[in-house]
Amino acid sequence: MPVAPITGMLRRGLVLDLSVAGGLGTTFGYLFWYGYHVPAVRKRDAFYSKLEDKRAAEAGQ
Repeated sequence: MPVAPITGMLRRGLVLDLSVAGGLGTTFGYLFWYGYHVPAVRKRDAFYSKLEDKRAAEAGQ
C-alpha cells in the first residue's frame, strides 16, 4: 500500500512561521518603541528643556 506524497506541507509551515515571526516582531517592536523609547525621549527632552530655561533665566538676570 503506497503512501501518498505530502505536498505543500513545507510551504504552509514556512508561510506560517514567517507570518508569526513578522507579526510578533512587529508587535514587540511597537511595544518597545511606544512603551520604552518614546517615554524615555520625552523625559530626556523635558529635562534639557527645563535646564535650558533655567540657564536662560540665570543669564537674563
